[in-house]
Amino acid sequence: MSDNRGGILLDSLITAAARALAAGDPLGALNHVALRDDAPALALRGIAMAQLGDLVRARALVRRAARAFGPREAVARARCVVAEAEIALVSRELAWPSKSLDEARATLEAYGDFVNAGYARYLNVRRLLLIGHLADAERELELLDPALFPPALRAAHELAVAGIALRRLRTKDARAAFARAERAAHVAGIPALRAEVESASLVLDKPAARLITSGESRLLLLEEVESVLESKTLVVDACRNVVREKEKVISLASRPVLFAVARVLAEAWPGDVSRDELLARAFGAKHADESHRARLRVEIGRLRRMLRTVANVSATKRGFALEPRRASAVAVLAWPVDEEHGDVLAFLADGESWSSSALALALGASQRTVQRALDSLAEAGKVQPLGRGRARRWMTTPLPGFTTILLLPAPLPIG
Repeated sequence: MSDNRGGILLDSLITAAARALAAGDPLGALNHVALRDDAPALALRGIAMAQLGDLVRARALVRRAARAFGPREAVARARCVVAEAEIALVSRELAWPSKSLDEARATLEAYGDFVNAGYARYLNVRRLLLIGHLADAERELELLDPALFPPALRAAHELAVAGIALRRLRTKDARAAFARAERAAHVAGIPALRAEVESASLVLDKPAARLITSGESRLLLLEEVESVLESKTLVVDACRNVVREKEKVISLASRPVLFAVARVLAEAWPGDVSRDELLARAFGAKHADESHRARLRVEIGRLRRMLRTVANVSATKRGFALEPRRASAVAVLAWPVDEEHGDVLAFLADGESWSSSALALALGASQRTVQRALDSLAEAGKVQPLGRGRARRWMTTPLPGFTTILLLPAPLPIG
């Protein structure tokens, strides 16, 4: 009879490491498997390194584990794909092939591993939230029943629900979801998860935007942003480049000059703006000539047509003024960071490292535009690059007292 005590010991070490990781103890897990190179140990080491923040080594270990598992170990390889997808998400590699994650999820479901299959779907929801695809994220969530999952996964579900509510500007729903997430995280007993929930919920108590009315500016919490958008105010939203009157939303995202004119007029309301000031602020014309003035007349005519259902742009003795048709007031909603490229800084304020391609995808802008913004911010010492070539990432120290793009990252409902 062969002695299989060594094999039993190895299995017990794997089990102990897995339990340590589930409890949020990566160092404890490494104590069990740090010197092993078999496939299960490689996978657990990779997850441990990810929890410790060494994402480069974590990815390498998880990929080695996936290759080391045999062709009959489909579930194990699928779990490695899910782990790599999470590492990519934390690394803000938003263009990571989601098809691979879908295939891994389908494999896990086919073999009855519904917990890891559910987690794979939650990872996809988080990616969709980051790039502003709210409808797709909601459809994914509808396919999941959190009651069937352990507490840690229920907390992940409620964080996703809260994320969608934040982006839909439904603050009451977001608070309720955060409260459910906090209860689930407490039951799970994982300190890192409780900290994540607590950190995420703080966004409701930090400035989400600036409101500019009659030349004065003040910071708003998310609940106040929601109230402004539900009021009888005509809002020129500089976070999304739209003009909004309650449910009526006119997008000027593809017309930057028209939006710049609208914003200057809105900031001056109820007063008017001189032609020279409009040319300087909206067109960047330091010394206006007749060609500039002719272009201004053309753009004013275009803006009148775009805004005809909510406002008129009237001529005055010295320039132009914005006149709302039904709204009782006019205001500009801007990023809380009062400077150029505030949208890029808002994304980087989450403390994670972003690639320029991921920022471009999340912002809906070209990578060249984002790269120019990053270069400008780097020259000003506000962001710093890490790595070189395709591995380059960008980071900044989170702005104290300000929330991230999580509050207003997705286009507001149009129509």
